[in-house]
This record gives sequence, C-alpha cells and structure tokens, in this order.
Amino acid sequence: MKLKTRKSALKRVKVKKNVLTRKKAYKSHLLSHKNSKRLRSLSCVAQVHKSDLTTFEKMLPYNNF
Repeated sequence: MKLKTRKSALKRVKVKKNVLTRKKAYKSHLLSHKNSKRLRSLSCVAQVHKSDLTTFEKMLPYNNF
C-alpha cells in the first residue's frame, strides 16, 4: 500500500537543501508588548530540531530530506 502524507505537516514545513524549515510561534497576536527585536527574530525561519526529524520523516514519506 502507498503511504499517506500528513497534510498538516506538509503545510507547516518546507524542505530546503536537506533541512526542514518552519515558522516560529508567538507572532500571531498580543504583539504590542513585544519589542521590535523580538518580533524581528520571530519573523525569521527556523530549522526543525533534530529530535523531531524522525517524526517528520514518518509524516512526510515521499519528501526526500
């Protein structure tokens, strides 16, 4: 049988040059008390942690990392 891709994981992660990238959390609301340096760092993309890579490999079976 073919394996199904988890669409929720596919929407949240992008594969770039053997690295999974994601967006950072805490930038959707309550932004008035966060300073601009913090907001700038939250705007940058981050890598998926190496302890979570095996989980994402199972959720995204046909995306080569």
